[in-house]
Amino acid sequence: MKIAVSATASDLDALVDPRFGRAPYFIIVDPDSMQFETMENSSGSAPGGTGISVAQAIVGKGVQAVLTGSCGPNAYEVLSVAGVQIIAGVSGTVRDAILSFKQGKLASTPAPDVPPHFGRTDELTSGH
Repeated sequence: MKIAVSATASDLDALVDPRFGRAPYFIIVDPDSMQFETMENSSGSAPGGTGISVAQAIVGKGVQAVLTGSCGPNAYEVLSVAGVQIIAGVSGTVRDAILSFKQGKLASTPAPDVPPHFGRTDELTSGH
């Protein structure tokens, strides 16, 4: 099994990044051996479509579960359709998140936990 964790840095002691699409790194871990590879998120600074492109890259790595702080609707849909388990609301270090997952302490997220265009308010989009 492979688990991808959104991360602020490139190792197991990094903090879980609260953003899926804008996370600077993803740590892809085999939870049994704790061996990992780091995937730099080259899409993180793009003006749009980051969630979709990152989700596609994660799916392409053969990941079965994603641990992250939050996951928007576009990324959620790509991951869900591919059969990837999504667990949002995760914090702490990547290592601790993986251990919590292995111990069954983390539950799947049943729906996206942020609205489209995360970070924008109705006032900004309506021009008021």
